[in-house]
Amino acid sequence: VRPQQERHPETPNTSSKASASPAEPKGKRPPVLVDGVTLNGPTLDIREAESFLRDAMPIIMEEAVWKATDVKEKVCEWRSPEQLKDLLDLELREGGEAHPQILQRCRDAIRYSVKTGHPLFFNQLYAGMDPYSLVGRFITEAINPSLYTYEVAPVFLLTEEAVLQKMIEIIGWQEGGDGIFSPGGSVSNMYAVNVARYHHCPDVKVLGLSALPRLVMFTSQECHYSVAKAAAFLGIGTNNVYVIPSDKRGKMIPAEFEKQVQRAKDEGALPFMVNATAGTTVLGAFDPLEEIADICERHNLWMHVDACWGGGALMSKKHRYLLQGIHRANSVAWNPHKMLMAGLQCCAFMVRDKTNLLQRCHSAQASYLFQQDKFYDVSYDTGDKSIQCSRKPDAFKFWLMWKAIGTKGLEERVDRALAMARYLAEEIKKRDGFRLVMEPEYTNVCFWYIPPSLRDMADGPEFWRNVHAVAPVVKERMMKKGSMMVGYQPHGDKANFFRQIIISPQVSREDMDFLLDQIHSLGMDL
Repeated sequence: VRPQQERHPETPNTSSKASASPAEPKGKRPPVLVDGVTLNGPTLDIREAESFLRDAMPIIMEEAVWKATDVKEKVCEWRSPEQLKDLLDLELREGGEAHPQILQRCRDAIRYSVKTGHPLFFNQLYAGMDPYSLVGRFITEAINPSLYTYEVAPVFLLTEEAVLQKMIEIIGWQEGGDGIFSPGGSVSNMYAVNVARYHHCPDVKVLGLSALPRLVMFTSQECHYSVAKAAAFLGIGTNNVYVIPSDKRGKMIPAEFEKQVQRAKDEGALPFMVNATAGTTVLGAFDPLEEIADICERHNLWMHVDACWGGGALMSKKHRYLLQGIHRANSVAWNPHKMLMAGLQCCAFMVRDKTNLLQRCHSAQASYLFQQDKFYDVSYDTGDKSIQCSRKPDAFKFWLMWKAIGTKGLEERVDRALAMARYLAEEIKKRDGFRLVMEPEYTNVCFWYIPPSLRDMADGPEFWRNVHAVAPVVKERMMKKGSMMVGYQPHGDKANFFRQIIISPQVSREDMDFLLDQIHSLGMDL
């Protein structure tokens, strides 16, 4: 343990009230009391704090990293909310607890949490654990910076800028662009709505909604729910979000989009933006961006692409065709914490603009942060582009991972995930009792499991009512067993089906086989 050094030993004490008397030993000072509080020295016991950290880190590494990513371990240790409340002893009390008890609380928190880095966690649009990203998160959590000014976060502002410029280059905006990392794809989509509105009606920033005509925006029926939330939050109103029908693959129908634009104009409203989706949440569908861009150009609409999930395909020369036309978008949301495994949260919002649009739309020019007479180039004080003040350095972990494995390594991850999805789809076709909802376009593999008791029943309302009840029971059993996690949902008029998401390079062909075997084992008696 490092010895605790004397605090500021070289600093002379010039205060007459606090100066040591001649009779006091050299270096000793009397306590200074303010409101009955002694202010001399730190109150944190450095030795005790260091001891706690040294004891806690091996627990984190063993329980939350090594065991949590071991395919032989459980994905989750299921407990009901009431059971978990008792186990965790959540009550906060007047006095603190001893370090051994706090270390046990750390173990319990890890034990009863879902291990999202586990190879058999397929439940969400993120999974796996990248070691470089994890170290990046350790660093930023330890340093605890906030990205508003260069003076407090020099390294992290520069790495964010480097990552954004590379992502903009990959999107294909040859003239460049601008961007910011946000706390989630939902916030990125809200940024898009706000910036698009400001672009069409710049007076809104000062005059507010009362100065605006009725605005109408467009999105497909398969879009993320954050689009409607953004309209509600920003005062546009959910009734002014015109929903465009999608085809049977889940893609926006361009002709229907243009009809809705004309409808809004006929009503005397101002159509101002469309949200196109590149990688829908359930089906993994990609809207036809080129055709949507053509319509936007004809009607002067802002085109935003929600590529939070599907943006990872841009890293692959083999699969980037899925986002053909994204270079024509005015703005893009892309979450590297999803397919690229940068770790939650890591969400970029980018605009095809070099006129400082983000700054003009969001700046408040707080004089205590963004002084213009600083001793360095204040163009690096990018925080006023954001709707936030405090902002985490979410790009750094992605930058560190990208430096470690390179663009080629990211491309290989994407290609492998899509190849694994194709393997699983082909296996589903071969097995009795499994039926694809549709051929996967991305790594969303959607399928039904039909237990033996239903396999001779003719398709019809009664059959699908029974099938609808299968997935929830299988999901409950797998959770309580802790063997794996796969999501399910109904969709439109379709009965509940499983949605398997493949991301992590830790996932093997054997894991895909185990997935199907396990679902059959858990549901064969239904």
